[in-house]
Amino acid sequence: MLTRRNIFSAGFAVLVSEASGQRGNFMGARAGHSLKAGSSARVAPLARVLGTRSAQAQGVYPERIIKLIVPGTAGGQTDVLARLMAQKMQPLLGQNVIVDDRAGAGGALGARVAAAADPDGYTLLFGNTSTLAVIPVASKNPGYHPVKNFTPVASISESHMILVVHPSFPANTMAEFLAYVRAHPGQLNHGHSGAGNVTHLTSEMFRTLAGVDFVNVPHKGGAEAIQAVLAKQVDFVFESPVVLLPLIKEGQLRALAVTSARRQADIPEVPTVLESGVPGFVATLLTGIVAPAGIPATIVSKLNGVINETLKTADLQELIVKFGSQVRIGSPAEFAGFLADETSKWAAAAKTAKLPTN
Repeated sequence: MLTRRNIFSAGFAVLVSEASGQRGNFMGARAGHSLKAGSSARVAPLARVLGTRSAQAQGVYPERIIKLIVPGTAGGQTDVLARLMAQKMQPLLGQNVIVDDRAGAGGALGARVAAAADPDGYTLLFGNTSTLAVIPVASKNPGYHPVKNFTPVASISESHMILVVHPSFPANTMAEFLAYVRAHPGQLNHGHSGAGNVTHLTSEMFRTLAGVDFVNVPHKGGAEAIQAVLAKQVDFVFESPVVLLPLIKEGQLRALAVTSARRQADIPEVPTVLESGVPGFVATLLTGIVAPAGIPATIVSKLNGVINETLKTADLQELIVKFGSQVRIGSPAEFAGFLADETSKWAAAAKTAKLPTN
């Protein structure tokens, strides 16, 4: 049964935290002004905060429950994955890790909540392509900045999309499809999950790099877009393998290409868009954990090690593969570099789509 799904859903250097700024202001006050006798009471709370954060940076962390914000609905794929990860992180951290589902605004609501949290390691965001790369470049006022407000902690998974058509479409291969689209400029319809969605921007990147023209038709989610191609209301879609693979194997849809850099083991006969004659075309769907900017580097390092250990467990790897993704283990710096590349790529696609418009 077709269901809506969260698109798994850029990199970022560790920025100076608000706490650091407060510490600088306090030290400046000491250097440039004499403190009044009654001011010590006002200074004490700040000193305690700074002392606590200093202790955390020295290895005491974590001392209390950690909240992992999921920018989606309870029971969704991201939520299920996050809960299993949280369960496995707890014994390694010696503290409970709770999942806090914050659906809304395509994932932006949860990202805003995380961005506004203290950079102390007790609030984390389970981010994806949409929240960490697409929404910030496709929306005029997303309510957060992916570079200024977040520090990359650890990558989790990477997936891709599949370009599919109805079996009656007059093209059996990606090469034939490209030839057909070029021979019929502006006559084909592409179905996507909504303006500014990752599937929308993927089609715009395809338009630019393939040198083709077609009409984009927005839908209320991926399930509706897939229904449209099944009903031959649109000619093609880019969507997630977790939804498309059963339909492909049943012969209800024809897979022409995958958007990843390499062919995929579950459909090895299907070429990549890249190898089919569209240079530079790679569209991936990532997930990873980020923290509010300013989190101490020692906490980032500890969380990265714990998350990487959980990603080595068999049941978590099996779940990620079941969701049509591959495990991606790496350092915070590697994750930051990957996110930087993704942000640049999607920003270019958004510009082609003339977004943001709101």
